[in-house]
Amino acid sequence: MHHTFTKHKPKMPLPHFLLVTYPAQGHINPALQLAKQIASTSAAHVTFVTNATAIHRINLNHHHPFLAHGAILDGYDENDANTASDSPTQKLIRYNLAASKSLLELVNSLSDLGRPVTCIIYTLLLPWAADVARQLGIPFVVFWPQPAAVFSVYYHYFHGYKERIESCVKDPEFTLNLPGLPPLASRDLPSFFFPNNPYSFFLTHFEEQFKTIDISKPKVLVNTFNALESDVMESMDGVVELIGVGPMVPSDKTFGGDLFDGDVKDYKKWLDAKLPRSVVYLSFGSLALLQKRQLEEITKGLMESGRPFLWVLRKAQREAEKDVVIETEVIEGREDERGMVVEWCSQVEVLSHPSIGCFVTHCGWNSTMESLFSGVPTVGVPQWSDQPTNAKMVEDVWGSGVRGRVSGEGVVEAKELIRCLDAVMGKEGEGERVRRKAEGWREKALDAVREGGSSHRSLERFVVEISDHESE
Repeated sequence: MHHTFTKHKPKMPLPHFLLVTYPAQGHINPALQLAKQIASTSAAHVTFVTNATAIHRINLNHHHPFLAHGAILDGYDENDANTASDSPTQKLIRYNLAASKSLLELVNSLSDLGRPVTCIIYTLLLPWAADVARQLGIPFVVFWPQPAAVFSVYYHYFHGYKERIESCVKDPEFTLNLPGLPPLASRDLPSFFFPNNPYSFFLTHFEEQFKTIDISKPKVLVNTFNALESDVMESMDGVVELIGVGPMVPSDKTFGGDLFDGDVKDYKKWLDAKLPRSVVYLSFGSLALLQKRQLEEITKGLMESGRPFLWVLRKAQREAEKDVVIETEVIEGREDERGMVVEWCSQVEVLSHPSIGCFVTHCGWNSTMESLFSGVPTVGVPQWSDQPTNAKMVEDVWGSGVRGRVSGEGVVEAKELIRCLDAVMGKEGEGERVRRKAEGWREKALDAVREGGSSHRSLERFVVEISDHESE
C-alpha cells in the first residue's frame, strides 16, 4: 500500500517501524500501545516484536491494517537442563546473543518480503537492538517505558553524579539534588543502585544504553506527558531529546498485552454492587512476590479497615506463601460482600469503575500511569526497580497519593496501611485534596493524548519526520 504526502511528490512506500520490546509485562503493555498509536496515524506500518513465548501469550486480536507482529528467539528453553539452572546474568547474556541474531534475521526476511524496515524502536535493556540497527544502516529510536524522572536519575549516574548517588545509597540521611527533580533520599532511588539487590547487574545494561545515546544521539520517546514532568524534561533540553508521547494506556481491555489469564470470577458484577469510591483495589504487579510478613500485615489491615476490597493475588504468590494462616479464607480467594480476591484482572477496566476509591500499588510505571489516567488516588508500596522513585513523585510532586512507610523490617504494617487508606479515602482534609489532585491529573492526561494534545502532536511529528527522512 502507498501513501501520497503531497500532490507534487511521487508516491513513496509507507515507513515501516519495527518496535522490539523486552518480554516483561511492564515493557510489553506500553510498547504495544505505542505500536497501535503509530499505526493509527495511517502514515506508517508497524511490526511489534518480542520473544516467541510472550507473542503467543498476549492479545493481538487488533485487526489493524497497518499493525503486524513478529517473534524473536531468546535462546532459553525451560525444558533444557543446560539452561534451566542458569543464573539471571547467564540468562540475560544468552538472551542478548540469541535475540540479536534472531532480530537481524527477522529484519532481513522482512526486506526480502518487500517490507523493508525504515526505523527500529527498542525499549530499555535491549542495547543490542541498536547494534543490529547500526549494522544494517537503519535509523533507531529508544522507547523509555518508565518516567522521565527515572531516565534522569540513570543519566546523571553515568554523567558525573555517580559518587553522590552512591553516597545517597549508603547514607539514609543523605539528600541528593539532581536537575529538575525534588530532593531524593536513598529510599527514593531505583533498587538497581543497591549492592544487595540481586539484579544490580542491570546497571551494566543501562550503562550500555546510555553509551549508545551519547554516541548516536537518538530520539528518546518517553511514556509520560509534558504537563506531568515539565521540570525534568526541560532540565534535559540540549542534552538528550526526550519526547513525551504518553500515557500509553489501553483505550479498552480488548487491546492489551496481558501475559496472564484473567480470573473466571465476575469481579465487575461484584464491583457494580458497591458504593461509589468505596472499594480498595490492590495489585502488586506481574513480577514481585511479597514476603509472608507483608501479606499478613496487608490482610490484617484490610480486615481492620472495614472497607470493601478487590485484591489481585497471583497464583505464584499464593503458591509461594501457602502457609499464611491469617484470614485464610481471604488469602485463598473466598469472596463475600466485603472482599474479593482474584488471580488477575483487566486493570484499566477496574480502575475506571466508579466504585474504586483508591489503588494500593507497587507503583510500577504502567500502574502509576493507569491510576493517573483514571483519576484514582494511590497508596504506594514500592518493591524494586523504578518503583521507589515513582512513589516519591506521586506523593511529593504530583500529590495524587501517599506512600506507605515501612517498619524496621521493611514492611508496611497493618496500622500504616489503615493510615494511608484513611488519608486518601477520607471525606475531608487530605483525602479531598488527594482526590482533587488525582482528578486534575486525569484531565491533563486526557488532554495530552487527545487530538491536538501535546503527546498526540509529538508522536505525529515524529512519524512525519521519519517519513520525510525516508522520502529524501
